[in-house]
Amino acid sequence: MEGLREGMIEAIDLILRFDPEILKIIGLTLLVTLSSTFIAAWIAITLGTVIASTSFRAKRLVVRTLNALMGLPPVVAGLVVYLVLTRKGPLGSFELLYTVPAMIIAQVLIVTPIITSLTISGIHGKINAIRDTCKGLGLSFTQTMKLVLYECRYTTFSAVAAGFGRAIAEVGAIMMVGGNIQFKTRVLTTAIVLETGKGNYGKALALGIILLLISFTINWGINLLQERGTDGHLRKTSS
Repeated sequence: MEGLREGMIEAIDLILRFDPEILKIIGLTLLVTLSSTFIAAWIAITLGTVIASTSFRAKRLVVRTLNALMGLPPVVAGLVVYLVLTRKGPLGSFELLYTVPAMIIAQVLIVTPIITSLTISGIHGKINAIRDTCKGLGLSFTQTMKLVLYECRYTTFSAVAAGFGRAIAEVGAIMMVGGNIQFKTRVLTTAIVLETGKGNYGKALALGIILLLISFTINWGINLLQERGTDGHLRKTSS
């Protein structure tokens, strides 16, 4: 208990002093996580909307494959990206290994199936009614997709929030392709692992507290948007 108390005191002191290294780690974490979530969301929402809104022969197989990829082990994703980016790999000439772009690529690979699958699940229950409405109005395929996205926007927000939560908590894959290099590729999760291994529990606790605060703030904001949207929809319906 004494060690925990001392660690918490040191952690709070580091946070309140705005430790330069911690600030750098926070900035890099947000850069990697937000960039990968944005890229993955753009790919996944587009792909998920098209899959959920259309019928084709291999649709069930595609959906099952995406659901299976939601549980893709991060180290496997990291290994794939590592082999692609290593000097002997197909993209080795770009020298991206142990850089921020490599970490973003790894997170995109992990997060995209999650957002895609959740988007498909969210749209699936509403697509028939929306499709019938669009046919009655004579809307084009593009207009139909826009309406689907609008009607299912809060479900999509939840999918993106889940993807963000998965990205910001990632350790194995980004450590493998990023190298956990100080001031270059060290993010909150990899820094926590490193500092805990070194016995710097105060610093590890400070990083952990910050990680929790960031995750809570982002998800709270998304949930607030969903609640406001739901309340607005109910008021319109009741009126």
